[in-house]
Amino acid sequence: MTARRPLVLVANARMPSERAQSLQVAEAAASFHRAGAPTTLLYARRRPVPALPPGQDLWDFYGIAAGDRPAARAVPCVDWIDRVPRALQYAPARLQEETFARRAAGVVAAEFPGARVLSREVDAALPLVRRGRDDVFLEIHRVPGGRLRRRRLAEAARGVRGIVAISGGVRADLLELGIDDRSIRVAHDGFEPARFAGLPEREAARTALGLPHGVPLAVYAGGLLEWKGVDLLVDAARALPGVYFAIAGGMERDVRRLRAHAGGLANVRIEGFQTPARVPLYLAAADLAVVPNRSKPAISARHTSPLKVFEAMAAGVPLVAADLPSLRELLEPEVDAVLVPPDDAAALAAGIERLAGDASLRSRISARLRSRAGEHTWDARARSLLDWMDESARV
Repeated sequence: MTARRPLVLVANARMPSERAQSLQVAEAAASFHRAGAPTTLLYARRRPVPALPPGQDLWDFYGIAAGDRPAARAVPCVDWIDRVPRALQYAPARLQEETFARRAAGVVAAEFPGARVLSREVDAALPLVRRGRDDVFLEIHRVPGGRLRRRRLAEAARGVRGIVAISGGVRADLLELGIDDRSIRVAHDGFEPARFAGLPEREAARTALGLPHGVPLAVYAGGLLEWKGVDLLVDAARALPGVYFAIAGGMERDVRRLRAHAGGLANVRIEGFQTPARVPLYLAAADLAVVPNRSKPAISARHTSPLKVFEAMAAGVPLVAADLPSLRELLEPEVDAVLVPPDDAAALAAGIERLAGDASLRSRISARLRSRAGEHTWDARARSLLDWMDESARV
């Protein structure tokens, strides 16, 4: 393994948490570390401090293999977001973001003078580049809409060594902002193969999860934010009594909302949050998986790079997905997935019914997704990005 410069990954993430963002941060840090760049993760110390299960550390929680793991440090911040109603959270959220970013930048400047920096936070990168630091990279998951935040992003972009865009939609928005295309590298999310090794056969997985046998099973594994469209999936389930739906994931308040929307449907089971180690079992049990994103906001239609797509590749589970730029970028229609119009429960139901009833189509899509999976491991992503960073340093 090639020895690399140490790397500091800065991410304003609650760790651990039920959000996919935190899993992405953990997997990225671990894969950079495995690729030969001794990595330190700086994440936010949120209030209340999330509790880990007894006997687990942060890396255990995210299923990171034992052995040589990254370092991780919680950076203090001003955090009273959860003390106010969701409608009033904008101002405290900005305060939390800014205090984390400022303090994380201070830690980097004081303690990691020789390390390369990959920051998911513009407000952490900006003070570093203003001080003349030339080894900072940004990772952007969405381009903000507000003028002040866009100006700050544009200023940071001029000073950083390069920008990682999580999707082609993010890249397009960065170009629209006037950022030089030569500084941008698109790097989608990925999956960890070890989590998908040795999965049980479908029927054994259903037995382990207490899911029914003898019926088509459609699985959704991911967050339950409204833009992810899972309410549409519940509406589609009403039209498909012969298909069983398992929905795994989400924060408790979103689980409660979705259960109320489902109203006790007999063919829908809403499981709530599952640990990363358990999610592959749901995919092993499935006949198909669903990605029902809505067409708005832009994070859904243009920016997202859903972990669930790459995990379906890893498990070889055929997909029904919303026909959006963010998903069409990853999935060729009729080859990698059945794509259906977004925001349309009837169209979603028709796509699910079609794929559930066509074993030959499921087999072809499954084989295709498995054949592509190796391109999208976290380790492949980390090696590619580190090589790009090395090249950027020589320019």
